[in-house]
Amino acid sequence: MFAVEVYASVRRFVHLEGNSQREAAKVFGLSRDTVSKMCRFSVPPGYTRTKPVGKPKLGTLLPMIDAILEADRMAPVKQRHTAKRIFERLRDEYGYGGGLTVVKDYVRIARGRQRETFVPLAHPPGHAQADFGEAIGVIGGVRQKIHFFCMDLPHSDAPFVKAYPAETTEAFLDGHVSAFDFFGKVPLSILYDNTTLAVAKICGDGRRERNRAFTELQSHYLFADRFGRPGKGNDKGKVEGLVKYVRSNFMTPIPHAASFDDLNAMLAERCRRRQGERAGRHNETIGERLVADLAAFKDLPATPLEPCEKRIARVSSTSLVRYRCNDYSVPTTYGFRDVLVKAFVDEVVILCGGEEIARHRRDYRTGTFVFDPLHYLALIETKPNALDQAAPLQGWDLPEAFQHLRHLLEARMGNRGKREFIQVLRLMETIPMPIVTDAVTEAIRLGAIGFDAIKLIALARIEHRPARLDLAAYPHLPKMDVRTTAAADYAVLIPGRAA
Repeated sequence: MFAVEVYASVRRFVHLEGNSQREAAKVFGLSRDTVSKMCRFSVPPGYTRTKPVGKPKLGTLLPMIDAILEADRMAPVKQRHTAKRIFERLRDEYGYGGGLTVVKDYVRIARGRQRETFVPLAHPPGHAQADFGEAIGVIGGVRQKIHFFCMDLPHSDAPFVKAYPAETTEAFLDGHVSAFDFFGKVPLSILYDNTTLAVAKICGDGRRERNRAFTELQSHYLFADRFGRPGKGNDKGKVEGLVKYVRSNFMTPIPHAASFDDLNAMLAERCRRRQGERAGRHNETIGERLVADLAAFKDLPATPLEPCEKRIARVSSTSLVRYRCNDYSVPTTYGFRDVLVKAFVDEVVILCGGEEIARHRRDYRTGTFVFDPLHYLALIETKPNALDQAAPLQGWDLPEAFQHLRHLLEARMGNRGKREFIQVLRLMETIPMPIVTDAVTEAIRLGAIGFDAIKLIALARIEHRPARLDLAAYPHLPKMDVRTTAAADYAVLIPGRAA
């Protein structure tokens, strides 16, 4: 192939100086065909085939290769055919006698035809994308899987991230409420994949049936929803990129935190710091571009949505309510009643007739019993022999003073002392444990071993008054001079001995 300089010299000799192509061939020592080509092209055109090249050795085997590649699209990535494996199958199963290179060339071209191409997207201000990601973290000294909710604003690339113990409905709702609070406004629309946390069913015409919790979220904040195609994560590529960014930057190295609250405080701070950085090819920072997003957003409603999952349940004969394979206790007076369970990320709240009757710390294990011992004391008072075997009281971490009190009561009153001890425990249904503990300790010190004395001392603590009446605090009352009685004073009662 001749250099571009030769092309330029020949073309100048012929087109500008007016010489013939025959003369140019003599002067430059080229064939007339070469000179003719140089006159047609300003630069070397390269080698061009005059006829399409076939694959005579593959011949009728081409449909077989296409079928293998089509089947591979549904196979696991790690179990798809390589070009070498396709060559081996053609050789062993179909008697192919050609070489590996021909097969490799065709497979490369065929796979290129299968690859999806994409349309560049514009991202006007005011919209968002949301998704969940997973990572490993150490929370409270326990290594566990973390599910983190991500909301990305495609126009500005401003992120919001919050971590949860599980990817649940209440985490999905709490993630939205927290994101709206973080940005201070509500996006016009949010793009999702077809998660069951939002979509109950995809109809045949592509229409989505939203589940109740997601519908309540939309109704409260009035944002529009959009959904990508099933199995096409690239439809919401911005938030997919945010999930990867968070895992590589916020979660690397593996985060250690005392609690999820501490971890989320760190993630919120990282999101705020991210606003001072630049993303992509933009000259402005994320925070500067966020201004346009916030200008297009809608204002928050007056009150935030309760981010909880609601379920109707029934109290069992043992005063337990089941939620997600765990049992939570309620007072025994509500046995066999229908109740409403509100499951938050951190708590499980149980209501009956619109009144809250129990509140427990959320347990994400399976098959556990979450008891509040106070729920069972009224029933145990009627069945005092169950005191030592009652499962709700096992592991109840009471101060040592209570055990001492029980020994004193039972030593003085026998079985009746056990019932009186239960009455002392029931004081904690309405009075905080520290106050009851102080009252028990004071009663033991005074030798006033009994329920009535402990109740009196506890009430005195609540009312901030001394347990004994101090007359010095009441100077307006008349003072009495009472002296100690002597035996001689009773002589006046004997006839004839009156003074």
